[in-house]
Amino acid sequence: MIVTVTLNPSLDRAIEIDGLARGDVIRARSGHLDPGGKGVNVSRALLANGVASRAVLPCGGDEGGQLVRLLAAEGVDLVAVPIGGRTRSNITLAEPDGTVTKVNEPGPTLSAVEFDAVTGQALAAAGSAGWVVVCGSLPPGVTTEAFGRLCRRIVAAGVKLAVDTSGPALRAAAEAGAHLVKPNREELSEVVGGGLTARTDVVEAANRVRTWGAGAVLASLGADGAILVTADTVVSGTAPVTHPRSSVGAGDALLAGFLAALTRSGLARTANLSGTTNQAPTKPGAIRGQTATTGQTGTAGRNGEAGMTGPGPTGTAETNGEASVARSSPAGGAGDSGDAGTAGTSGPAGTAGDSGGDGRSESWRAELVAALAEGLAWGAAAVSLPGSRMPGPSDLRRDAVVIHPDSDSDLVRSLAQPG
Repeated sequence: MIVTVTLNPSLDRAIEIDGLARGDVIRARSGHLDPGGKGVNVSRALLANGVASRAVLPCGGDEGGQLVRLLAAEGVDLVAVPIGGRTRSNITLAEPDGTVTKVNEPGPTLSAVEFDAVTGQALAAAGSAGWVVVCGSLPPGVTTEAFGRLCRRIVAAGVKLAVDTSGPALRAAAEAGAHLVKPNREELSEVVGGGLTARTDVVEAANRVRTWGAGAVLASLGADGAILVTADTVVSGTAPVTHPRSSVGAGDALLAGFLAALTRSGLARTANLSGTTNQAPTKPGAIRGQTATTGQTGTAGRNGEAGMTGPGPTGTAETNGEASVARSSPAGGAGDSGDAGTAGTSGPAGTAGDSGGDGRSESWRAELVAALAEGLAWGAAAVSLPGSRMPGPSDLRRDAVVIHPDSDSDLVRSLAQPG
């Protein structure tokens, strides 16, 4: 079970237009209404792929009632906390080339009593969860300090915590000991206070966030894919999209796929992504075995608004030095209903113990790469769909996922081999 907490959910109206021109009357080609909010989208993506999830969120007003009805119609297991304010509405304008313009309302003010009610429901749901994923912006009335206390209470309860937020709240989550945070490039740049031009810049920034207390950082980089940085692992990949339609929810789908793969493989139960220390890897691109700890197990994820949007060639290990992960295993074909298989798995996850490269360590490394590959497949599929639609098994193109060879050439070569 993966529990999601969305403090500032929304109704998302997506409108497809031929072009955006200020001051003009624009005729829409299509429009539809979806449930919105990062954590809500994570739960929707998990549900669409047969992974158990429960969504905790505050709801109020007519918009809140409509949000509850939409989620119920999709079959989302929902804990709706009543509030006095009105759930916000967001508007997305999508152009044919994939350009997306969003207008987001600030959301209702959450009183201290209402925030405590959401916190209580989140902690109650966490009792049966492998992960708690807290996502999205803070609504008016919720301070960074209050958000940090929520994160600390989840960690203290012995539950793995993944956080997808931005600004001071992102730092508060890291300092609270979140097992994984998932900023996008802009959010990571903002929180460390510097530009991120090169891949090494992203890795250095992620390691800085880890020194604040986060176990791992999953950074989404738009058309450049994503990078996962843990105590002793740096691995990156991409998932080209030929016909992008909307990047809304792509980062949420990335995080959902990553967590789903960890949950299915058993890696979340046997390995701690945090490692034993918060020291940086010796060099970007190195993947080494990870030492098991006696503390809480570590985890995954965060959502970036603009994920995996760029078109480009898929590439194979033979043609351009990049390995297509999806060929590595028959696990989970895209057509399997109710069960989203994990891209590129090479076997069950072993204990993360010996860092000397034995079979268990190799299995752990393969599962970690496969989890990133699965997340990239889900994120890319979301970009191919309109609005904030979440992908199901038939939408996934695992064969388009590419893990870059500088992460670990031997591992990538083994994943690229058919069968």
